[in-house]
Amino acid sequence: MSTQVIVLNGGSSSGKTGITRCLKAILPQPWINLGVDDLIDRLPPSLIESGSGVEFGQQGEVVLGDGFREMEEAWTKGVAAMARAGARIIIDDVFLSGAASQERLRAHLEGLEVLWVGVHCDPEIAAGREIARGDRVIGMAVSQAEIVHKGVVYDVEVDTSHTESLDCARAIAARVS
Repeated sequence: MSTQVIVLNGGSSSGKTGITRCLKAILPQPWINLGVDDLIDRLPPSLIESGSGVEFGQQGEVVLGDGFREMEEAWTKGVAAMARAGARIIIDDVFLSGAASQERLRAHLEGLEVLWVGVHCDPEIAAGREIARGDRVIGMAVSQAEIVHKGVVYDVEVDTSHTESLDCARAIAARVS
């Protein structure tokens, strides 16, 4: 069976978006990318900065409530359904709960051929990217850089600290069957 889903997990500003763009350009088949930022962008206002949705703290911390988890579960089931229907999907995610986040996603992707990718980046380099982007709460990159990888098992790992997105994408593409 060929790879149906590529999951990129890494902290904020670790380079997942750049890698995704490169993967879509170099992989021989068409791929759709969806990510946690897409989900957050589509949440109703009642779930932004509320105790039941998603909240962003002053130091970059992210707090997820039950309302967010319900929407995340529905979203993930929908993404998995797209893959089961034949779409090749790249998921750009941030496993705030490390291994527990991976297990939640793995349960929804059961029966699909998934390539699990860890995207690492030196926290200080990611923090510089975060400032340059201007669309993130300052502190997210540093606070997420290590915790997103705790206990997570990968098929391939890349580090964007000193490696270009295209080279990381090539290493990932070499593992896509």
